[in-house]
Amino acid sequence: MRNVIPQEQGLSWAAERTRLELHCYFNANSVLFMSDELPRTRTRLEWRTLGIVVIVLGGFALWSLYFNALPLWLAAPIGSVLLTWYGSLQHETIHGHPTSSRRINAAIGSMPLSLWMPYPMYRESHIRHHRHSCGRLTEVGYDPESFYLQPGHLTRAGRLQRAILQANCTLVGRLTLGPAILVAVLWAQALRRTRSNSRYRRMWLGHALGAAAVLGWVVGVCRIPLPVYVLAVVYPSASLTLLRSFAEHRAEDRSHLRTNVVEAHPFWAMIFLNNNLHVAHHAYPHVPWYQLPRVWRNMRGASLRAGRIFNGYGEVAQEFLIRPFITVEHPFSRVDAE
Repeated sequence: MRNVIPQEQGLSWAAERTRLELHCYFNANSVLFMSDELPRTRTRLEWRTLGIVVIVLGGFALWSLYFNALPLWLAAPIGSVLLTWYGSLQHETIHGHPTSSRRINAAIGSMPLSLWMPYPMYRESHIRHHRHSCGRLTEVGYDPESFYLQPGHLTRAGRLQRAILQANCTLVGRLTLGPAILVAVLWAQALRRTRSNSRYRRMWLGHALGAAAVLGWVVGVCRIPLPVYVLAVVYPSASLTLLRSFAEHRAEDRSHLRTNVVEAHPFWAMIFLNNNLHVAHHAYPHVPWYQLPRVWRNMRGASLRAGRIFNGYGEVAQEFLIRPFITVEHPFSRVDAE
């Protein structure tokens, strides 16, 4: 997979992407108003984000060292929240934070604490997701982060597979089955690609070495049993990430309605680094997490055109715990893409 953003043009690309996005979410007059508020410069170091780096990575080190001194019912959720928080931090590094150096940002974000996905693959996938943000978002073959399948897929699936896929469209299914489905699909794709693509083989080899180092610390040094780490810490952390992403996007005929916002409790907003304000993030992909609340307040006060605005994840659960938020198959996607 090629890199879709020339590195030397990363910030200018993000600014141009922002201007295109604003036309998606606002009328013409509001676009002129909001465009004037675009950040013009980047600070060399984002101290608030660096503070999150210290808290999350230092917290993970302390948590793992003292894991066995805590009851499992307390230690496991703390670890899951830390891994989820680190995943949000990885997302920030993909968007050029907390430094102006891609290498430093990648070094911060590339630790495979959750074991299952290489950071370079996440980065490429997420950049492609933003590339199609205002045109082909959610569409199969264009948006690599889409949860939809191709039209006609269910006719080829067995009864059990159909039931699993349909359950994955509900919140309870996404939280319980979603991580296993996500990892199974990712690893199946990786197996196919690594057979014919040497760059993917190198990527996965580097990831395997990094994951081995993480397990050497977690299991070898800190004596956390591998099944406990994988099943009681990593798996629930993936569920928390899927909670955040569950209501982010839904297929709609009009592209500006495909992105939603969850105005979450401050605790979850911090753990997700305000990525729950997803319309604001897509409109301003280069803005750091701590500026998104202000951006969202300004957007809400303008002539905003966007999807649903949920009053917290409780409202999401109330409506979609056992009801599907999306369909298994994309309602209108054409698979003629990249």
